[in-house]
Amino acid sequence: MTTAVALRELNTLDRCDRCGAQAYVRAILQTSGGELLFCGHHSRAVEANLKPLTSEWHDQTDRLHEKPVLVDS
Repeated sequence: MTTAVALRELNTLDRCDRCGAQAYVRAILQTSGGELLFCGHHSRAVEANLKPLTSEWHDQTDRLHEKPVLVDS
């Protein structure tokens, strides 16, 4: 039986497993189902070797170029 789980968008609390910066990529490993989080820099560094070992590769690095929304207080 396979269960699909909707993954939430990464936010400022999600940190890169390599350096602690904000994570923008989530890699779900095929064998264990474990999750690894990476910043944009480290995701590019490991992508070629790691991506073939993942069941899912959620890349949200396009959010790096979004302009912040200012809220009036």
